[in-house]
Amino acid sequence: MTGDPGPRNAPRAPGRGEGPPASGPRAALRLPGPRARRLSLRLAAAALLAGCSAGPTEAAPDAPDAPGPSAPAGSVATPDPSRAPTGRTPEGTLLLADFGGDTVTFVDPGRDGSGKGGAPIASVEVGTAPYGLVVGEDGRAWVATAEGVAVVDTRERTRLALVPYETESGPVTTGEYRGGGMGIALAPDGKHVYVGVNVPGGDGVVEVVDTATHEVTGTAPVGLRPFDVDVSPDGREVYATGHDSFDVTAVDVASLETRRMEVAPYGTEGGLGSWLKPHYAVVRPEDGTLLLPFEGERLAVLDPRTGEVAIEPMTADTHQHGAALAPDGTLLVVGTGPIGPEDEDPSLTVRSSDGEERVVPLDGPHEDVAVSKDGRTAYVTGGFTRDGYWNGITVVDLDDEESEPVRLEAGNRPLGIVIL
Repeated sequence: MTGDPGPRNAPRAPGRGEGPPASGPRAALRLPGPRARRLSLRLAAAALLAGCSAGPTEAAPDAPDAPGPSAPAGSVATPDPSRAPTGRTPEGTLLLADFGGDTVTFVDPGRDGSGKGGAPIASVEVGTAPYGLVVGEDGRAWVATAEGVAVVDTRERTRLALVPYETESGPVTTGEYRGGGMGIALAPDGKHVYVGVNVPGGDGVVEVVDTATHEVTGTAPVGLRPFDVDVSPDGREVYATGHDSFDVTAVDVASLETRRMEVAPYGTEGGLGSWLKPHYAVVRPEDGTLLLPFEGERLAVLDPRTGEVAIEPMTADTHQHGAALAPDGTLLVVGTGPIGPEDEDPSLTVRSSDGEERVVPLDGPHEDVAVSKDGRTAYVTGGFTRDGYWNGITVVDLDDEESEPVRLEAGNRPLGIVIL
């Protein structure tokens, strides 16, 4: 349920390390600083070049990738070829981006899509460390990898092409800070794909891919580490969420001109060392506003026409990443688990259009979420961009509040997810 946000939003005098008050039109839109417990942690985090955490489980951007002490034990869930359909892939099959490998994995979601009796059925090699993916009405999936955008025929379960990036993003590597594609979106008419390319040590880029020719037809500069990419309902603008630059960049599709809009409800103190940054966004179809969750405490509502940000309270009180909208406008937000010592455990927030919230506990960190076409089931990936991930999906029944989430082993550190 929603409620009074309480002390987390109570005005207080600036403490040591807090910057001067904001000025200009944004000042009226930004809430006072976060709770006192976050201030001390942010000061420690500012000394580190961390992506989402000041904790020891995450390496600095220039550090080699290595599993931390919380990395999953055991082997990756291997697809069972005997379960794979001999014909076209059935509707409702899940497709995962295996960030821990070089594949996408097709998953049978089980009886009635409940996860019960489900299992991985096939994998297709796409390229190193696939991150985000999107699928069109023609059944082709577009997968953002470290090497390029892979094109997959999901009906026949084959890779059709790999479109290399025009932007130089360094050596092909793996892990949270790798260069290459991150967020990805498809134009409403299906004629172009927009992929956010991370350039380690520099600004990111949105590259435009022609879906007919498999060629990059344009590029536009955006913010640092474009975690997510979304498209306006009319297809005229693309929005790249810059994780490390506290912003959303609007790209005009026709001219490729850009506008930067700061989204920093906690301020930008700590810079790269802060975890109080935007991660994923969803575009609300009825008015074109962007919804960006922060820390299970604040929902930033960005009007891309004006750049103004309004803040609404949230209740999960946990670090948040992936987000999705159900057909009825319900917002689903993935709580990855605690960053600060007083944060709550991993969860899935189910937020109705009137702001009422239900928080579903999850077992272990998770990253992204997809919702079934009928709005009755959510599928949450266990990959997570930081250490502590697990190789599977949690299935949540959105209709039955008494039911327990079902864990389904599948994929290799799965991040992005779509429902075919």
